[in-house]
Amino acid sequence: MKRRVAILISGRGSNMAALIRAAAAADFPAEVVLVISNRADAGGLEKASASHVPTLTIDSKGFGNDRAAFEAVLQSALQQHRIELICLAGFMRLFTPTFVERWYGRMINIHPSLLPSFAGIEPHLQALRAGVKISGATVHFVIPETDAGPILMQGAIAV
Repeated sequence: MKRRVAILISGRGSNMAALIRAAAAADFPAEVVLVISNRADAGGLEKASASHVPTLTIDSKGFGNDRAAFEAVLQSALQQHRIELICLAGFMRLFTPTFVERWYGRMINIHPSLLPSFAGIEPHLQALRAGVKISGATVHFVIPETDAGPILMQGAIAV
């Protein structure tokens, strides 16, 4: 039985689109059943809809700095859709330790650097400023510390 996955996005959704394409393969171990954005203007929402994946917007602006209230609405949506795994694909909002612990071992992040280098925001700019010759992407489990969870895989590319 395939695992039910929700992809969380904040922007264009290029990684999300790649995941949706990969999940279309018969032997892929998961199915993308929901895409959630914290921004109504996220371009990835249209891409998900065009791929016949249901979408949901939970606009984080309406919650201000109340992360717990945002997460309560998010958790309700995840439960309603029986989500088993969360994939953060360009989701630009930090979670409380409580939410992360609830999803421990079931939430992964795609980060655009070779962690542990260039964690946090603007990793591309950090890499350029550092003058590195190689950068890449990391898929890792989410833990309360930002971009510090166990690494599942990495891919490198010349800068």
